[in-house]
Amino acid sequence: MARLLARSFFLLSVSLFGFAARSEIVDRVVAVVNDDAITQSDVTHFKNQLKTHGLLDEGLLSMYDAKKLQSSDASVISFLIDQNLIDDAVKAQGIVTPIEQVESEISNIAQGRGISLDDLRAALKRQGVTYAQYQDFIRTSMERQTLLQKEVSSKIKISDDQINAFYSSQKHVKNPLVFEYSLSHIFFADSNGGAAAAKERADEVKRKLDEGIPFDTLVSQYSEDKAYGEDGGNFGTFRLSDLNPQLRKVLEHLSAGDVSSVVEMPDGYHIFKVVKKVLVPSPDLEAKRDAIRRYLTGIEFKRQYHAWLAKKRAESFIHIHNAKST
Repeated sequence: MARLLARSFFLLSVSLFGFAARSEIVDRVVAVVNDDAITQSDVTHFKNQLKTHGLLDEGLLSMYDAKKLQSSDASVISFLIDQNLIDDAVKAQGIVTPIEQVESEISNIAQGRGISLDDLRAALKRQGVTYAQYQDFIRTSMERQTLLQKEVSSKIKISDDQINAFYSSQKHVKNPLVFEYSLSHIFFADSNGGAAAAKERADEVKRKLDEGIPFDTLVSQYSEDKAYGEDGGNFGTFRLSDLNPQLRKVLEHLSAGDVSSVVEMPDGYHIFKVVKKVLVPSPDLEAKRDAIRRYLTGIEFKRQYHAWLAKKRAESFIHIHNAKST
């Protein structure tokens, strides 16, 4: 109740001041946010800073329509209200950035621009900004970032399913998933008696497989790939797209546990067994996964940011005086 009375007194004082000094008005209140006023000079200053690329919180600006901010006083007032609500929340939560972190951030900014701190100070001076003002600006921006990290960013979780769904929705995508095969083989080398003899040995073993003799048994007995004969004939794990067209054509219709026909390859003849066949993300999706996650996180951050501010607005006292477009 005391706070409401204070607000009422504040509004009455503004009104009486305007009445008593109508002929000498220098500024006017365009909005009240809790116990703070936003004036027309605040709006004008913001628009000037926007036009001259002055000290404005780029992180917050990225959440808004730049064209509307440039053309509409009402949009600027709405932005300044949101900024005020954020700063109120920073104070309420006792968020304070130590000067050491501020100085470190300023050093990073200078380094990122490829200039020295002295160059930065000189550039600020040319713009009519003192170094102390710049420190305060950086401190405020960092404290807002800390708040939004806690209130918004920390609550965003982008799942692999969301990434897969987004990737699938793109027009150029045929299939976000591909089959991955774990293979074993029984190998018959051309170098062991020639190609014809190798083919004959392979056909004989294939007949034994068709009769029901276990693949693993025949690997240990007949495979001429001595490096893998004791390991169940392990051939490796491959996406179908990684294999040559000939082998791809043989395997694409097989399921886990199936055995292929005799396959001729440059080194001899093979009989393959599909040990495992699973769907996995395509190589193109994997290459783009991090970029898609960042993109979806940005969209979700903007949504949750505005939802959080809508809640803050509902909890706050906000009064706007005749906002107008210019």
